[in-house]
Amino acid sequence: MGLISFLKALPIDVGQGNRRFDTKGKIIARRLVPEDGAGKTLLDIGCREGAQSRMFEEAGYEVTSLDIDKRYEKCVVHDCNERLPFDDSSFDVIWSSEVIEHLVNAEEVAHDLRRVLKPGGRLVLTTPNSFPFYFCLLAAIGMTPQKIQRADHLHFFDRIQMSRLFPDARIYGFLPFTILRPRISCGVGWLSPTFVISETRAVADE
Repeated sequence: MGLISFLKALPIDVGQGNRRFDTKGKIIARRLVPEDGAGKTLLDIGCREGAQSRMFEEAGYEVTSLDIDKRYEKCVVHDCNERLPFDDSSFDVIWSSEVIEHLVNAEEVAHDLRRVLKPGGRLVLTTPNSFPFYFCLLAAIGMTPQKIQRADHLHFFDRIQMSRLFPDARIYGFLPFTILRPRISCGVGWLSPTFVISETRAVADE
C-alpha cells in the first residue's frame, strides 16, 4: 500500500488523485460543453464542493447541482442510484465527472441520463479507464485497478464497456506522460487513463 500511496501522490496526470480539479480529462470535457449557456439549463451530477457548477453558472447556465450529500450550498441532495427527480427532457446539458463508476447499475444510470436530456442536448461524462496498457502491467504484479483506485468504485470500465453504455457517443481521452497531453480518440482504451464521453441526444429520440 505504501507504493500505491506514493504513486497517487505524484504530480503526474494519470487520472485523478491529487489533481482532481485540473486533470486533462476534465479540461477536455469542459471544452465539450457549449461555451454560451445563456438561456440553457445544465445538470451537474456529483457536484461535490460546487467548483464545476460555479464555472458553468459563470458561462450563463441555469445550473442544477446534485450530490448524495450537501457540500455545496446550492446542492440538491439525491442518491443517483435512484431515478433522477426530474421530468423527461429537462436539461440542455448534463455534466457528470467521475460519478458513474460509483453507482450500482451503470446501464440504468446511462438510460436515465438520456431520459432527462433534451433532444439536441449534450451529455458530457468522464470516468476512469481501468485498463490502459500501463495499468495492465501494474495488475500483473498485483496492483489491480481495485487496489489502485478508490475503495468505493463499483465498476472498472474498459473501452468495450464504454461503447456499450454509450453507443452513440464520441469517446475521447488523452496521451499521458507527455508535456502537452494531447486529446486523442484513437487508441483511447490502450493509452488514456480517462474516458471522456460526449453524446448528443438525437432530435427525433423518443
